[in-house]
Amino acid sequence: MIFQKYPKNFWIISAALFFFIVSFNMVIPELNDYISGLHERGDEVKGLIIFLFSLSAAISRPFSGKLSDNIGRKKVMLIGASVGVIICLSYPLSEYISSTGATLFGISVFLSFRFLHGLSAGFLPTGATALVTDILHPSQRSVGMGIWGTFISAGFGAGQILADPLTEAFGINALFVVSGVFAMIAFGCLLYIEETLPNPKRYQAQFLKVRWNDVFEPPVMPAATVMFLTTISTGIVFVIAQEISKSLDVNKGLFFGFYVFSTITVRLFASKLSDIIGRRKALLIGVFFMCVSMIIVSLSAHSLALFVTSAIVFGLSTGVNSPTIMAWTADLSAEHRRGIGAGTLFIALEIGIMVGSFSTIFTYDNTMDTIPQTVLFGAFFCIVAILYLLWHLRYRDSVT
Repeated sequence: MIFQKYPKNFWIISAALFFFIVSFNMVIPELNDYISGLHERGDEVKGLIIFLFSLSAAISRPFSGKLSDNIGRKKVMLIGASVGVIICLSYPLSEYISSTGATLFGISVFLSFRFLHGLSAGFLPTGATALVTDILHPSQRSVGMGIWGTFISAGFGAGQILADPLTEAFGINALFVVSGVFAMIAFGCLLYIEETLPNPKRYQAQFLKVRWNDVFEPPVMPAATVMFLTTISTGIVFVIAQEISKSLDVNKGLFFGFYVFSTITVRLFASKLSDIIGRRKALLIGVFFMCVSMIIVSLSAHSLALFVTSAIVFGLSTGVNSPTIMAWTADLSAEHRRGIGAGTLFIALEIGIMVGSFSTIFTYDNTMDTIPQTVLFGAFFCIVAILYLLWHLRYRDSVT
């Protein structure tokens, strides 16, 4: 039985990540409209909604990675969940401030909350990744990461799909409260986690003194490079999928619903792919499909069929890429620096999302005519990732 193959800790952390991912993804589909409603200038800064979240997540990764390797994985994860609860319940203050007439200040407060919300993503997944790496034996790593990633993907899709109907039925502020409740449930799950760091230390201020080698773990840079290049597309899709959904008059979470169905299906059948053919060859397949998906997205502004197809292909690509990159990072990380290794990978993820989301400020003018140029920016970097992997296979030795 698969439940007997992995320890209880593995299933608890998977459940916690599911609820946490539901929490912060639940608000994403509604935030473009929300910031536009605060002030007419909100349309000009939609790209900052994802950018600021990712920026603070990236800044916090070195600190969370170092803390994870010193005070323990569990404490770092609890900090992340706590921040998620507080910020989700604080979002309605933005609308209240705007309602008093201070609309531009309301936008500033909202964007500040987005920045602070990113700290939760900078802490919880970093600690969780280090903990899961501790749990999984190398022979179980690829499949185990695939199962863990399935919980994350399911949370991603559930949050995105629930956003539209909940907002229509109860309003945006109720959505923020429900999001906070999901973060509370994640916090509750984490209380039952057993610490996996041997002999965790008591907190000391020096643990927040981050040096260069606390920010980047050089051995994992090949995996981090591929993560960065591919998540540029993710950052673009976060912004643009909602806009295309509005144009097609469909649920704002439709794209991510089909994406999650596709990526979970792929994980079920391809979780061992990188164990069989190697991490880099598996990534070549996954990145190729991501490039194809971005090309289809660029053509889908007026076609529901193409929009759904692009989501399915995007899910196929991440179903291969995500567990493979995680497993490759675990292969390359030294045991005593797994928190920093995980932090390095997630910094690359956040920077990629930042570049992708921020690029939409310059390429997207709130009309469907600019969708192709906006999305093909991401496809270009997928091609760069393919070329990098081919070069790495040819000229660099690797664990796999």
